Amino acid sequence: MSTKSRKKTVLVLLATALVLFMMFPYYYMLIQSLAPWEKVDQSLTPAGFSLDSFRFLMTNGGNQNPYMWLRALANSVIVTTTTSLLAVVTGMLVGYAIIKLRFAGHRFVFNVLLFQMFFPAIIMLVPIYLMMKPLANTYPGMILPTSVSLWAIFMFINYFKTLPEEVFEAARLDGASEFRILWIIGFPAARTVAVIVFLSIFMGRWSELMWDMLIAPNIKMQTLNVLITTQFKPMGNLPGPLYAASVILTLPIVALCLAFSRYFKEGLTFNLK
Repeated sequence: MSTKSRKKTVLVLLATALVLFMMFPYYYMLIQSLAPWEKVDQSLTPAGFSLDSFRFLMTNGGNQNPYMWLRALANSVIVTTTTSLLAVVTGMLVGYAIIKLRFAGHRFVFNVLLFQMFFPAIIMLVPIYLMMKPLANTYPGMILPTSVSLWAIFMFINYFKTLPEEVFEAARLDGASEFRILWIIGFPAARTVAVIVFLSIFMGRWSELMWDMLIAPNIKMQTLNVLITTQFKPMGNLPGPLYAASVILTLPIVALCLAFSRYFKEGLTFNLK
């Protein structure tokens, strides 16, 4: 075997080992969620098959709070979907306004947004929480602070820069309003970017933990990942359902990755340009 082939083999083996190492937590989570309760955490290989953990989540799921797992899943879907849609809309509106409207002060607004990109989000956590405290344990309190994404705004800014100005000027000469221009020209042209932004925001919001734990401590408003976290201690002697809940939490992310892998690749390419 030549030196070049040996190096290639070593790299392939390293890459395979890295992938297996990264995938192992998912594998372990899945087999433990399907294991009979008396065999959970007893083996690294499948030790039987049982749907008791999933059945537990879909039925009572806790004597004092029946259906709390289903309710938490519904909360996750509502909060994440609404937040992602709002992030796309606000990102597109702000990006279009800064690049295509050229209003007085648009450069200042752009610099302010750029400045905030360097601000660690954790610094603003306390001020935002104090402002949103009256909306604690409500959907608006969970959604509004995370519905504007600077990353989404700059994605649309970068994309609208690539669109020819002549097309928008022609529409203005025909008497179209800016909202109509954005709807009939901007949105169709930026549809791919909108999908990329929606998917990326969705995945980030789906796994959000800190903000939801702060603003929605009531168990009836908790999202699924928050409920899993808060149930570690009360259900410490019943880990099977916690593994099952983690599998359910992972499924939408896996489904989105499989269904929209093309858009994720385009998003990575667009970010690297």
